[in-house]
Amino acid sequence: MREKEAINAYLKLLQTKGASNELLHKRSLFLDQLVASLVGQAPNGETYRDVVEKVMVPVPVDCWHDSLTTAREFYPFWVKDFKAIAAININSGFEVKPIDWKPVQVTLKTLSDSLETEKFEASENWPLKAYTQALRFEGAEQSLVDTRVKLAKVLLIRLRTAPDKDSKSYRVAVDLTLPLFTINDSRRLFLVVVREFYHFWSGNPNAASMVLKEGSGNTLI
Repeated sequence: MREKEAINAYLKLLQTKGASNELLHKRSLFLDQLVASLVGQAPNGETYRDVVEKVMVPVPVDCWHDSLTTAREFYPFWVKDFKAIAAININSGFEVKPIDWKPVQVTLKTLSDSLETEKFEASENWPLKAYTQALRFEGAEQSLVDTRVKLAKVLLIRLRTAPDKDSKSYRVAVDLTLPLFTINDSRRLFLVVVREFYHFWSGNPNAASMVLKEGSGNTLI
């Protein structure tokens, strides 16, 4: 059975990476729910996205990061993409240690309302301006630019208390902001924005060229 083999291979790798028994148990419980909906499905990204979206609906907000991390890491095992597994292992690695930091719990309305009076520092304004310019250069209408920049601002507010400015903090902020969006289309647009905006936030000199490349993606993983 594809799913059982994939789970065993994934958990075994995490164990070799030093994952605790508690973490392995949590990941295993989530995967049991996930694969129950994957059995018999075509092993491709679109199917996986749809299943993950449905499985995530009842997951408590505080558990979204760990659950989505599991889903992201498990995907190449499910589709038997051994090159992708090797790439993850070499580059960002697998997350086997608990993340101590989490953004403050808040509603999306509170975040949106705060944008009217929120003041952003120079280090926040630079990526916002660069992202705005890149969108305009690609011919985006002003309404689309305004919407995407607003979502980027929401993410910046969520990142303010992060102990480190790195990809892990960024992903935690994203994962724990996603459940605030109750409409799937809005959630998917937010994911497009966070993919695009990351390059500006992280200071990638080629960020502008990544806008269209990243813009086509809208997955939870």
